[in-house]
Amino acid sequence: MDLQLPPKVTARAFARLAEINEAADSPKALRVAVEGGGCSGFQYEIKLDDPAADDLVLEGDGQKVVVDSVSLPFLGNAVIDFADELIGARFVIENPNASSSCGCGTSFSM
Repeated sequence: MDLQLPPKVTARAFARLAEINEAADSPKALRVAVEGGGCSGFQYEIKLDDPAADDLVLEGDGQKVVVDSVSLPFLGNAVIDFADELIGARFVIENPNASSSCGCGTSFSM
């Protein structure tokens, strides 16, 4: 798996993160990580967190999205977006490195 380009974050995702942080006592970065597990072999973990020293920090709209160095190779060329659909609103990952994914959208295989 070659890391082509770092992941990209859409303006819609940065805008939603800004809304979340405006309502928070202490603004945080959005952490996007890849972990083993899930129904397809890997799963995304998306949470609010503080940046770590070795994180890739993606900035926009005054907000930060961070990816740890272990997860970065799995997320090359991926797009981090925010979707507000009938089934719910959530951050989503469009990952060209995933060979398949499950219906929940948080689990994938390489």
